Amino acid sequence: MTERGKVFPWLTSAVARRGATFGRRRGAMRRASMGPPPCRTFPCRISAYVLVLVAVLGTRAAGQDDAPREEFPDLTSFSLEELMEVEITSVRKRSEPFIDAAAALYVITGEDIRRSGVRSIPEALRMVPGVQVARIDANKWAISARGFNSRFANKLLVLIDGRSVYTPLFSGVYWELQDTLLEDVERIEVIRGPGGTLWGANAVNGVINIITRNARDTQGGLGLAGAGTEELGTAASRWGGRIGEEAFYRVYGKYFFRDDFVDDDGDRTDDDWEGVRGGFRVDWEPSKKDSVTFEGDVYYQRAGRELLLQRLTGPPFEFAAEENSFRYGGNVLARWSRVLSDTSDVTVQVYYDHTSQEDRVIEEDRDTFDIDFQHRFELPFSQEIIWGLNYRITHDEIDDTEVVEFGGSTPSVNLISLFVQDDISLLDDRLRLTVGSKFDYNDLTGFEVQPSARLLWKPHERHRVWAAVSRAVRTPSRGEDDATVFFQTIAGAPPTKVVLQGNRDYDSEDLLAVELGYRGRVHDRVSVDVAAFYNRYDDLRTTTLGTAVAVPGPPLHVLQPALFDNDAEADTFGAEVAVNWEVTDWWLLSGSYTWLEIDVHLDSGSTDILAEVQEDQSPNHQFSLRSSMDLPENLELDMALHYVDHLRDGALFDVSSYFGFDVRLGWRPLGDDRMDLSVVVRNILESHHLEFGRELQEVPTEVQRSVHAVLTFRF
Repeated sequence: MTERGKVFPWLTSAVARRGATFGRRRGAMRRASMGPPPCRTFPCRISAYVLVLVAVLGTRAAGQDDAPREEFPDLTSFSLEELMEVEITSVRKRSEPFIDAAAALYVITGEDIRRSGVRSIPEALRMVPGVQVARIDANKWAISARGFNSRFANKLLVLIDGRSVYTPLFSGVYWELQDTLLEDVERIEVIRGPGGTLWGANAVNGVINIITRNARDTQGGLGLAGAGTEELGTAASRWGGRIGEEAFYRVYGKYFFRDDFVDDDGDRTDDDWEGVRGGFRVDWEPSKKDSVTFEGDVYYQRAGRELLLQRLTGPPFEFAAEENSFRYGGNVLARWSRVLSDTSDVTVQVYYDHTSQEDRVIEEDRDTFDIDFQHRFELPFSQEIIWGLNYRITHDEIDDTEVVEFGGSTPSVNLISLFVQDDISLLDDRLRLTVGSKFDYNDLTGFEVQPSARLLWKPHERHRVWAAVSRAVRTPSRGEDDATVFFQTIAGAPPTKVVLQGNRDYDSEDLLAVELGYRGRVHDRVSVDVAAFYNRYDDLRTTTLGTAVAVPGPPLHVLQPALFDNDAEADTFGAEVAVNWEVTDWWLLSGSYTWLEIDVHLDSGSTDILAEVQEDQSPNHQFSLRSSMDLPENLELDMALHYVDHLRDGALFDVSSYFGFDVRLGWRPLGDDRMDLSVVVRNILESHHLEFGRELQEVPTEVQRSVHAVLTFRF
C-alpha cells in the first residue's frame, strides 16, 4: 500500500482495490458491475459514523468535565453600531472593523447560519447580495459572484481557515466537498469583486473566506441529531477540552444522508447523497507574543447522479446513465503567528491537501502543498506595509475515461507569489489609500501582475465611502491546458464526434474592475450597504473549430475538435444593495437586491458557439428579505423570502424565475444555548422547481419542498 493508504486506510481502500483488480484506466466502467463500494450499505454507513463518534468522544480526557464552555454570541442582540464594528480580515489580510472595509463585503455570522436553518455552506451563501447560488441537483451547486455562473464557475476563490479549496482541474470549486461542523463556523466573509492583489490568481470576481472558531471558544460537548423529508438523517458530535494552561483543542465527527430530488414530472431521480467527516483543531498560545493553530479533516462521500453521455454507435447517439460518484480525502494545516512589536507581526502557514474522486466522467488523485509567509510593519507618515511570499505545488494523477482524456503534459504545477501592500492614512485618518500588487509566476502562463488601488473616505463616524480600481487574472486550468472532452455526436454517415480540446497556448483571462460603494448607518436602527461596479474582461474562454479528420475506428467516424481559445471579451456592470432594519429590540429585518448585466462579444473571425451562452447563465435580478424574531417563551421565528430571475439561452437552459420561501421555528427550552430545537420548512411556495440548466453531461433535477427538524445540545 502507498504512503497515502497508510494515512487513510479505510478511505483509500477503493483506490487500492481498483489498482489491484481492475486496472486504473478502465476502473470506473468495470466497477459499475461489481456492486456497491465501501459505505454504500446501511450497516456500513452506521459503522463509519460510529467510528468517528467513538474517536471524538474517546478523546475526552479525565478531569475535563469542568472545562469552560463559552456560549455562541447572539449577534441578533447586538446593536447595528456593534455589528458595524465586527472584526473582519479578508480585505487587507489584517483585522479591521467591518465598516472600514474598502470593498463590497458581506459577513455571514455563525448566528446567521443558525437562525437560517440551513445545513450546508452553499445554502448559507444565498444570503449574500451579488452572489448567484443555484442548486443543480441534490448534491451539486453552481455558485459565482457578479456573473458567469456555472457548475464549473472559475472566477471565485474560496478559502477555509486560510486553505484554498479551488481545484486546478477546472479553476473552480467542488461545493459538495466544502463542509465542516456548521456550529463551529464563526463567520463567512464574502468579497464581491477582485481580490487578486492579496489572494492571487483566480480571485477574479470575489473571495469567500470561511473562518471557524478558535478552539478556546468551543469547550465542552456538543451533540446534534436531525431528520426530515430531504435531510433524511444527520448526526454530529464535538468535544472541546484543554491541554495545560494555554492550549485548547476540539475534535468533531458528522454524518449525513440526503434524499434524491425529482424530475419535471415529480418522479424520483437517482441523486441521493451521503457522507461522513471528522476533524480536529488545536489553538495554543505558548507566550504572550506567539499563537499556534493546528487543524485537519478527513472525509468520504458517495453521491448519485444522472448523466447524458455520447457514443458513436447508434442512433440514438445520446444515452442516459445513472451512477455513483465517490470522493474522499483529507487535509492538515499549521499556522504560527508572532507579535514582534506593537506595530509589527509575522505569520507562517503550511498546509497539505489530498483529494480523490472516482466516477464515470473523471478519475483523479490530487495532492497540494502550500507554504505562506506574511509580515506587517509600520513606516513613518502613517503608513502600514503588509508583504508576503507564497509557494504552492499541486500534483495530479488522472486516468482516461470514456468522457475525458488527458495528454502528456506535466501533472505538477508550481506557483510562486509575492505581494506588497501599502496602507496610507491621510487627513487625520479620515482618508485612507491602500495600494499594492501581487506578482505571480506559474508553469502555464509565466509571470502575472495584479495591482489595485482602494480609497476609503470617512466623512462621519457613521458613514464610509469607498472606491477601487483593480486588475485580476484567472490562470488556465488543467482541463483548458490538456484535456479532451467527448462533447457531442452529430448524426451522419459516418457520424461526427465533437470533442472539446485543451490548448497548450491558452492564456490567462484578464479583468479590469472599477468599483464604488457606501456603507453606514442612516439611522440608529437602519444600516445600508451599496456597491456599484463595472468590469471589463479580456481573453475569455472560447472554442475554435479545428480541422476535421476521418478516423477509421471502429466505428468509422469524423473527429471534429473544438480547441479552447481566448477569443472573447465581456463588459459587466451592476449594483448590490443590503439593508438592515432593527424594527424593535426583538425583531430584525434584512433585505438585499442585486442587478447584473453581462454583454459578451466575440473577436472578429471567431467560430465559437458557446461563449455568449454565459450572458444568460446568471440572473439579471435577485432580491431577498429575511426576518428574525425573538418571541416569548424562548421561541424564535425566522422567515426568508428570495426571488431569482429567469435563466435562458436556448436548448440547454430554460429556467423560469422563482420565489423561495423558508420558515424556521426554534425553541430554547432552557433559555440559553444548552438545548436548541428547530423545525425548518423550505421552498414552501412550490412542490418542486428547477434552478439551473444542463451543462455537459450533467442532468439537472428539481429542488423540492422539504421539512426537517434538528436537536442540538451542549454540555
